[in-house]
Amino acid sequence: MKLLSVGFGNYVASDRILAILNPDSAPMKRLKEEIKSKGLLIDVTQGRRTRAFIALDSGHLVLSGIQADTLATRYSNDSGKKE
Repeated sequence: MKLLSVGFGNYVASDRILAILNPDSAPMKRLKEEIKSKGLLIDVTQGRRTRAFIALDSGHLVLSGIQADTLATRYSNDSGKKE
């Protein structure tokens, strides 16, 4: 199983990722609140500013303190993945 480093010693299974999103728009903030109300929000920011949302195929939304561009580069280059 390949894992993507999402920051601060946390990893997500890369085959479960549907999208890596920028959290700054109003629709993304509404999405976060909707997912939070369903109990499917996973916050791995370690108290830092949220810089990316990672949507999973299970319906979960992961909040990361790493920039969305950085996560996308790690995802596409396999450099952030571990077996």
